[in-house]
Amino acid sequence: MFRIDPAFEATSQPLAALPLCEARLQADARFPWIVLIPRVEGVRELEDLSPADRARLMDEILLAGDAVRAAGEALGRPVEKLNVGQLGNVTPQLHVHVVGRRADDPAWPGPVWGAGAAEPYTPQALSAALARARAALG
Repeated sequence: MFRIDPAFEATSQPLAALPLCEARLQADARFPWIVLIPRVEGVRELEDLSPADRARLMDEILLAGDAVRAAGEALGRPVEKLNVGQLGNVTPQLHVHVVGRRADDPAWPGPVWGAGAAEPYTPQALSAALARARAALG
């Protein structure tokens, strides 16, 4: 039975159930950031997915990019560059990060991982980001 690793539940907000993935908004107001977690039991690497699921994941990454851009607009910080990463060094359950970046963000031009401490969303900003991202995801 598929279960989301508790680490994701502690660091992100539910966003949407896509055909393959659970989409979650990362709880760091510094960056519009979505994590996609395929609902496939026991997968750790991209090659663990079937070819059809790998293709679906790519479609959902592109859709998440639209949602990240929408969240950035809602926060008054339009996205200039999308970063996509599949690491899994800390949380081995297969997941993909889609992060909106700007030249004035606190980690630019380096990676967001390990760059300072996450900043919580205000309730109003979280509500706006979730609403706009959900609308973009359909």
